[in-house]
Amino acid sequence: MLVAPSLLSADFGNLEREMQWFNESHADMLHLDVMDGVFVPNISFGFPVMRHVARLCQKPLDVHLMIVEPQKFIPQVADLGARYMNVHFEALTHHHRVIQQIREAGLKPAITLCPSTPVAVLEDIICDVDMVLLMSVNPGFGGQKFIPQTLQKVVQLRELIQKKGSHALIEIDGGVNMETGKQLAEAGADVLVAGSFVFGAANPKATVDALKGLS
Repeated sequence: MLVAPSLLSADFGNLEREMQWFNESHADMLHLDVMDGVFVPNISFGFPVMRHVARLCQKPLDVHLMIVEPQKFIPQVADLGARYMNVHFEALTHHHRVIQQIREAGLKPAITLCPSTPVAVLEDIICDVDMVLLMSVNPGFGGQKFIPQTLQKVVQLRELIQKKGSHALIEIDGGVNMETGKQLAEAGADVLVAGSFVFGAANPKATVDALKGLS
């Protein structure tokens, strides 16, 4: 199991300290939730903070843009040296075009679905993305309760990936802990995003290891 701790739950007054344990951990990448107060009812952080984090972080960045018109910021995400650029299906009109623009910028394109968006909408683009992020809470706030229906969506997405011969990873964000993580692993998830469960733990590195041991 791949684990991507979410910066949203970090102590922003001590980012150097947070990034130190993160770099020393077995986490696979750092998940960055960008919110604009328009697409979602909250505002998180922007590119000045992310550039600072990128300098401190020694692992790949997974940038999740919960914003309107995310395609406008492809160059800035590429300049961060990010690995993945996650854009919401619901925020786009021309999905295939934006996915190709992300790839042309040297990034791995990923598409995100809100809880109420069915997996079936990915039928024609599943082979064009490197990862699909299923939101297991409503986007906009950390610390929310896991939506159980996500497990069925993981199964459906796994079936679609296999049917189409896609190589896309399945990533889950929201309400991830040891209990939900185990259920998600059994359903077929590849990547677990965890915010408060990791950053709020007494021993974050051990918590990352516990999540990575799920299968």
